[in-house]
Amino acid sequence: MKKLIECVPNISEGRDHAIIKQVTDEIEKVEGVKLLDVDPGAATNRTVITFVGTPDEVCEAAFRVVKKASELIDMSKQKGEHPRFGATDVCPLVPVSNITMEETVEYARKLGERIGKELKIPVYCYENAAFDEKRKNLAYCRSGEYEALPNKLGTAEWKPDFGPNEFNNFVSKTGVTAVGARDFLVAFNVNLNTTSTRRANAIAFDVREKGRKKTDPVTGKPVKDEKGNDVWIPGTLKCVKGIGWFIDEYNIAQISMNLTNISITPTHIAFDEVCKKADARGVRVTGSELVGLVPLNAMLDAGKYFLKKQNRSTGISDAELIRIAVKSMGLDELYPFKPEEKIIEYVLEKQNKSKKLIDMKLTDFVFETASESPAPGGGSISAYMGSLGAALATMVANLSSHKRGWDERWEEFSNWADKGKYYHDMLIKMVDEDTIAFNKIMDGFSLPKKTDEEKALRTAAIQDATKYAIEVPFNTMKLAYESMEVIKAMAETGNPNSVTDAGVGALAARSAVIGAFLNVKINASGLNDKAYVEKVLAEGEEIQKKAIALENTILEIVNSKIN
Repeated sequence: MKKLIECVPNISEGRDHAIIKQVTDEIEKVEGVKLLDVDPGAATNRTVITFVGTPDEVCEAAFRVVKKASELIDMSKQKGEHPRFGATDVCPLVPVSNITMEETVEYARKLGERIGKELKIPVYCYENAAFDEKRKNLAYCRSGEYEALPNKLGTAEWKPDFGPNEFNNFVSKTGVTAVGARDFLVAFNVNLNTTSTRRANAIAFDVREKGRKKTDPVTGKPVKDEKGNDVWIPGTLKCVKGIGWFIDEYNIAQISMNLTNISITPTHIAFDEVCKKADARGVRVTGSELVGLVPLNAMLDAGKYFLKKQNRSTGISDAELIRIAVKSMGLDELYPFKPEEKIIEYVLEKQNKSKKLIDMKLTDFVFETASESPAPGGGSISAYMGSLGAALATMVANLSSHKRGWDERWEEFSNWADKGKYYHDMLIKMVDEDTIAFNKIMDGFSLPKKTDEEKALRTAAIQDATKYAIEVPFNTMKLAYESMEVIKAMAETGNPNSVTDAGVGALAARSAVIGAFLNVKINASGLNDKAYVEKVLAEGEEIQKKAIALENTILEIVNSKIN
């Protein structure tokens, strides 16, 4: 599955749209990156840019943003309301999907190092990317802003993590850039059946992490601590900022929240907590609104959360999980919620114009397979058989989870359905991956071979593509074999009326393993790395042997139940 990160550089220009456009144009030159939003502010003289893509490509686009901004923005002349100390003031990377924060930190530090080394701009790493505890706080790094740089740079305390430790003529123009890694921020508004901003604020103070000032119950005045500071009563939700406001367009009050770490407080938890606090104050929640984009996993987790509250299986399609999330949180109350426009991964998918085999109608897929085109071939068909085998097991799990009289076992079968869904989703992806692998080999053979250098490059490309063409069906083998655990469990413990479905699932999974192994073997014959070939073929033989044995075991269970 593709790794995705988001980048949100803030440049110190919010008035000159020609400059802003030149900067954002640099992003759109990088393949594999999607520009999502450009938000300029005249008063702040600052523009917040948001783009997303695969890690290496995002880092390349971010580097180009910093470079172009340093060429066009002169910090010695820049003025604005917002705190700033560089032409590209901050450049945070945010993990979106299939990537850890630790990995994102490494990308952020490499980006910072490249900016310092190649562009000669001082860089401070902040938030999760910080090398120093103090520098985690952006406000600390930016203290004194641009005007303090002549005194800070050159000292040991303020030595940048990367780049020059001096305020030279070049740095006087570019300023300093803070590069960081932080969690994904979701702007989430909850709609209320009131027009009262005061009541909305009261609920916001109940839930936001900061909470509200403590007041004396008699005098109503703020309570102070021994140092004379206000005492605060914290709210119930961590990593949440919030206020209440009135939206004239819809004639309603809302709780407007920034969820600064959705792994700690996800959207569905924030929504439910606002519902509780609103109800306690005699106010009803009528729906909600997601501002900007959201990662797919946030929506899937929300769908699963609300299904679990109903004691329903969560091993269903992504589309259905999203539908449950939208309806449960009323995300379509103010305007239609369009997943293809609101979910980051789907926005990127929409940008990718290439046609996928898995998006074809069943009949079209069959006709394409039967055509004179060499792809899809046996590898893609093997993966598809495997996905169908896992899907049958998932179906049995879902039927079992909702079987009358088995109510106390819903969670057991829901867990099996989740496992089955994982395997059929992964195997579906392998359908196109196998065709991509085949095309890479063809691309390698089409490279020029006139000079010795061209021949060497062509050979290397063919060998790399061949190794990839081995890895793809080998992974299909492993996934199909592993899915048989779910199939066996459903044959043994699932709804007895569907036991033959588990049996057919076993046939499909075993066929996927054997078919994929045929592709491993034929592609392995063209690889020069014989040690790697020997290892893969030995492992493949073992997986095939186990799959055939497990298929026999499952069919014995199925036939014993039929008889």
